[in-house]
Amino acid sequence: MSTAAHPSVFAASTHTGAAVHEQEAAGVPWYIWTGVAGITSASVGAAWDVAWHRSIGRDSFWTPAHLMIQLCGVLAAVVGLYLVYDCTFRRESRLRAASVSVFGLRAPLGVFLAGWGGVAMITSAPFDNWWHNAYGLDVKIVSPPHTLLILGIRAVSLGVFFLILATMNRAAAEGKQSFSTLQKLLLYLGGLTVGGQMFFLQEYTWDIKLHSAIAYIALGIAVPVVFAMIAQASRFRWAATTVAAVYTLYLMAEILIFPLMGAEPKLGPVFNSVTHLVPAKFPILIVVPALALDLLWQRTRTWKLWQVALVSGVVFTAVLFAAEWPFANFLMSKASANRIFGTGYFDYNSMAEGFDRMRQYFQPDTGLTLTLGLLRASVYAALSTWIGLVFGRWMRGVQR
Repeated sequence: MSTAAHPSVFAASTHTGAAVHEQEAAGVPWYIWTGVAGITSASVGAAWDVAWHRSIGRDSFWTPAHLMIQLCGVLAAVVGLYLVYDCTFRRESRLRAASVSVFGLRAPLGVFLAGWGGVAMITSAPFDNWWHNAYGLDVKIVSPPHTLLILGIRAVSLGVFFLILATMNRAAAEGKQSFSTLQKLLLYLGGLTVGGQMFFLQEYTWDIKLHSAIAYIALGIAVPVVFAMIAQASRFRWAATTVAAVYTLYLMAEILIFPLMGAEPKLGPVFNSVTHLVPAKFPILIVVPALALDLLWQRTRTWKLWQVALVSGVVFTAVLFAAEWPFANFLMSKASANRIFGTGYFDYNSMAEGFDRMRQYFQPDTGLTLTLGLLRASVYAALSTWIGLVFGRWMRGVQR
C-alpha cells in the first residue's frame, strides 16, 4: 500500500503496443481528464439538486443542477462512442493495443462501463419526469429513477476509475512520471465515490438517526468496500484517509457555499421559511475509522486476507461508533447551529414539531438492540472489507 511501483507485479501486457506508451509518456490522456471532469460535474450537480429540492422543490427538469448531472452522462456517451470507433475501425489507433473486445467492438474496459453508465443516466431523465408526474413532484432520494441515475453515475465513475487504473499500472511498470498524477486522480475519484456512497445513505444517516443501529449497519455495508478497494488499487499507504478527507471537505464546502445562494420555495405546503439553498448535513466522521484502517493495513501486510477483513470490520465499526455517537449529541445541540456545522438549516417542508427542528433522535436504540446492531454492522463491515480487498488486488493487474 505504499506509493512505490512494483514492476514484477504490474508488468505491462505483452499485447500492449509501444505506441500506447509513447502516447502516455507525455502525461495523462485527454479522455481521463474529460471523464474526471464529467464525474465532478455530476457530483456537484447532485449536491445542488438535493439542495434545490430541500429549498425550492421540483419546479422543472431544466434546472442548472439537472444539467450538470446529465452533462456527465453526455460526456461519457460521446467520449465512449469516439473511443470505440477509434479502437474498432482505425487500425492505426494508438489505444487499440490496450483495448478489449466486446461483441466485436474494441475499447478499453473502462469505456464500456462508462458508456453503459452514460446511457443509464440519460435514460433516467424521462423516467424521472414520468415518475414525478405519476407519484408527486417531490419524492424520496431513493426512488427507482433516482436509483437508475445513481447507478449510472457509479458506472461512469467505475469506468473512469478503470481507465485511470490501467494507465497508471502501465505507467508504474514503465516508471513514467505520469504515475504520480494518475494516482492523485485515482484518490480524488475515490473520494467522489465515497461521496456517492454516502449520498445513497442519506436517509439512513440523517443526524436524528445517528443513535440508531441502522445508521452504522448501512455505513458498514457501503463504506469499507470503497476504502479497501482504493487502498489496494492505488498503492498509497494513506488511501482510505485521503478519500475520506475528500468527501469531508466536499460537504464542508457545500455547507459554507450553498447558504450564500438565494432560494425560496415554489411548492407547498411551506412549514419553514427558506431564503437560501439548504446545504447537506455535516459529514459523517468516516475519516476517523479511515485513519484507523490505514494504520491497521500497514501493520497486517503478512496476514491472511480473511484475518485482515475480520479485524477491519470490528475496527471500522468500533472507531466509527466511538467518534460519531458523542459527536451526534453535539450536532443535536443548538451549539452546532452555525455556519461551520450547519445544523440550523432546515427544509421548507420541515415542521416545527418535527424531530429535525425539535433536535430529537428518531427511534434511538439502546441496550441489547444497539449491541446486536453494532455486531451486525461489524460483520457487514468485515464482508465489505473482504470484497474491497479482493477486488482491489485484482485491479492492480488491470492493463486495458
